[in-house]
Amino acid sequence: MQFIDGGVTAPLGFTANGMLCGIKAGRTKNDVALVYSEKPCTAAGMFTRNRVKAESVKLTQRHVANGKAQAMIANSGNANACTGSQGAQSALRMAQAAATALKIAPEDVIVCSTGVIGQQLPVEKIEAALPQLAAGLSKEGHAEARTAIMTTDTHYKECAVECEIAGKKVRIGAMCKGSGMIHINLGTMLAFVTSDCAISSAMLDKALRASVAGTYNCVSVDGDTSTNDTLTIIANGMAGNPEITGEGKDYDDFLAALNALNTEMAKKIAGDGEGATRLIECNVSGAKDVETARTLAKSLISSSLVKAAIFGKDANFGRFLCAMGYSGADFDPDKVTISYRSHTGAQRHGATDFIGENGGQEKSVMVFEKGVPLDFDEAKALEVLNEDEIIVDVQCGNGNASGTAWGCDLTYDYVKINGDYRT
Repeated sequence: MQFIDGGVTAPLGFTANGMLCGIKAGRTKNDVALVYSEKPCTAAGMFTRNRVKAESVKLTQRHVANGKAQAMIANSGNANACTGSQGAQSALRMAQAAATALKIAPEDVIVCSTGVIGQQLPVEKIEAALPQLAAGLSKEGHAEARTAIMTTDTHYKECAVECEIAGKKVRIGAMCKGSGMIHINLGTMLAFVTSDCAISSAMLDKALRASVAGTYNCVSVDGDTSTNDTLTIIANGMAGNPEITGEGKDYDDFLAALNALNTEMAKKIAGDGEGATRLIECNVSGAKDVETARTLAKSLISSSLVKAAIFGKDANFGRFLCAMGYSGADFDPDKVTISYRSHTGAQRHGATDFIGENGGQEKSVMVFEKGVPLDFDEAKALEVLNEDEIIVDVQCGNGNASGTAWGCDLTYDYVKINGDYRT
């Protein structure tokens, strides 16, 4: 398995495009994205567990229920959430306009929106642009599409992988957006995954759910689960591999590639949190089971006090233990060991380069061992915490399971961004 270029258009048969339609006043970059497969696809999706759901979420849930889709359309600048029957009609009109332009059924169109909640979507602007948007679809169009879904994101987020399944090259591509309102429980998070793998809708759904549990659902920026969280995957079978209809080596190979891709995308979201200056990765090991490890890790990176401590470069491990303690997970505090790690030179570049990718010397400091605070070197701890990406290692000492979660620090800029988000 290897990472490749191309995002959502890396798999065979997929094209994309994006353009500026003027949905939100003052925006100068693309705000509507379109992704299309030349052949019908199997499809699966996961959606926000927030009881308040955007109209696009409700529509797409219905559209992917039959396990089929062929296109995705998404807009930024307006969430089309809390907009009532008019909003529901706007989401439907988006699907109908895309379907007309692409000559497919409206039911085969996935619809997503992101942006300000509680304002009606000017859907007529999208309808007017769709003929041009569809006409401009291309393999290179992933670059236009990835920009169109951004809101407060500071960088686009895309990835693609290639693997071999039953002797055939299979590709999986993705683009996502998410920077604030991120506490993924399937934050505002939209993710679009494409593949040329031949796989049934049932197995595609199984793989997606298995992968999300240890990737996207282990991300938190600010503790807010969005009204619009949507993660969809469509696969057109053009790789030519024997269709995956059950578990086995082919399914395991596909899941491994999907996990690699989703892990990178999850880290990109965490690293680009609103106002963030540091990526936080928490690795919990020695837990009694995987669910416990993931719960502890996510509780730690979700804590506002932990996030503030990382921003302030303060090795205050008491906040880490506190966050673990109220997580509801079963562990013995008297067996816990906590260390910090970082790498020199592992700086963020567009929220895409992470720990170790740039080489550099690893630095670490243990601050708490088997339930006892250590007299650690504060200067060394400050040196470790001064890097752009921080790893927190937690050893529970009562099992063999491990789990990882990703978050970011909490900065003054987060408040500034969200204090005037609507205006």
